Amino acid sequence: MTFKAYLDNIQAKTGKSPEDFFALANKKGLVKNGKIVAKYSELLAWLKSDIGLGHGMQMLRFCIYASVPTILS
Repeated sequence: MTFKAYLDNIQAKTGKSPEDFFALANKKGLVKNGKIVAKYSELLAWLKSDIGLGHGMQMLRFCIYASVPTILS
């Protein structure tokens, strides 16, 4: 599976883009001033409990979070 296909699957499952996830994380207090302030385990727990992503997809989301501020600027 390509990276794009993986992202497409996540968006199809959740209806949310990487930017949407970053905004949600910001509202949740996991991101402040464009930087991730939460612990990795907190991010994974949030993605699993609130969003419903499995562990593999959570790992990908974490990688995306790390790059979204760069993408948005």
